[in-house]
Amino acid sequence: MLRALSVVTLLVLSGPVFAEETPAERAYRVHFESVFVDGHNDVTTFLVDHRFELAMDGSGADKQDPTFYWIPVLNWFLPDPSPDVWTDTDLVRLRAGGVDAQFFSIFADSSYADEPGASRARAQAMIDAVVAQAAANPDRLELARTVADVRRISASGRIAALLGIEGGHAIESDLDVLRDFAAQGVRYLSPTWNNANDWADSSYQHPHGGLTEFGREVIREMNRLGVVVDISHVSDDTLRDVLEVSESPVMASHSSARALVDHPRNLSDELLRAVAAGGGVVMVNFQTGFIDPDKIPPWKFVSHVVRNFGMAPTPLGFALDHIERVARVAGHDHVGIGSDFAGAPLMMPEGLKDVTGFPRITAGLLDRGWSEKHLASLLGGNILRVLEANERPTEPPAAP
Repeated sequence: MLRALSVVTLLVLSGPVFAEETPAERAYRVHFESVFVDGHNDVTTFLVDHRFELAMDGSGADKQDPTFYWIPVLNWFLPDPSPDVWTDTDLVRLRAGGVDAQFFSIFADSSYADEPGASRARAQAMIDAVVAQAAANPDRLELARTVADVRRISASGRIAALLGIEGGHAIESDLDVLRDFAAQGVRYLSPTWNNANDWADSSYQHPHGGLTEFGREVIREMNRLGVVVDISHVSDDTLRDVLEVSESPVMASHSSARALVDHPRNLSDELLRAVAAGGGVVMVNFQTGFIDPDKIPPWKFVSHVVRNFGMAPTPLGFALDHIERVARVAGHDHVGIGSDFAGAPLMMPEGLKDVTGFPRITAGLLDRGWSEKHLASLLGGNILRVLEANERPTEPPAAP
């Protein structure tokens, strides 16, 4: 009797007894306790071309403008489009999705490479647009240059804006242009987009057989400047050359697993291991054209559309499959998330209609048995390690 009374007394004094958290509660906690960094978002195109504002709240169903899904067509007909177009990304929904740091893609389409100076100007316009958004929303967004910045900004409840250039033609084959972009806070640069350039081959075009000698010089200068080499969009030979030259870990900002979907934009198991061996990270792309085996190659896509009287949704599990493949082959310390939101209207899996869907990735992987430690690495720990490994100490001020 005394022992029973003692237990009751202890329970009363120790406070209420809480039930074990549900799977949904655990997923929410793990997701929002982690520092989550998304490696790639193309909303910058909308900032520049459509006068979109990140402060516009598109979170409500009544605020969804289907115009977003037809942007690729409307671009041909709207030389001065309305700023009232919505995207799948804005500050309200980034916070709702638990995003602490977002890489904004600084992207110059390959068409700009036809005119000298145009690629650089396009990239500069995008950098200026992100800087302007941060200036207009200082209570919610701040440009980050270092991992310390990311941690400080996210700890304050704001989003850290990171800059990554998609397509090496933006530097106009000029190392001074690269240095200027680095000085403005650019943290990664991919040697190519879909198009090859004067110094590197892309996934689709292979005129050089990899990097040229100048391309190797570009990689060495990126190492010196602390700009991470992003190997998404490059050819296999270019990637091998990058790994040979680079003395710092590299990243794939938005690439998936070729073993699951045979697409040149995806990385083979051999290349996944090679990136990991150098300490790098592969951030998985969610675009269905890269993760759904029923939609690649083109004949399969056509067959799929005919069978389904349109394009059937891709299950969320396909995105999880690619994350798990990269983790299994490269290791849990070498995988991240590079969503490609705003770059693929109508081509995201179920549950990932917009950036609020990110917690479903965490929930799905917890359900598959992932540990909280591995999830924290996936969500941000791995890319932050790579960024920090590429940082260069600021030179001390000159003596008076």
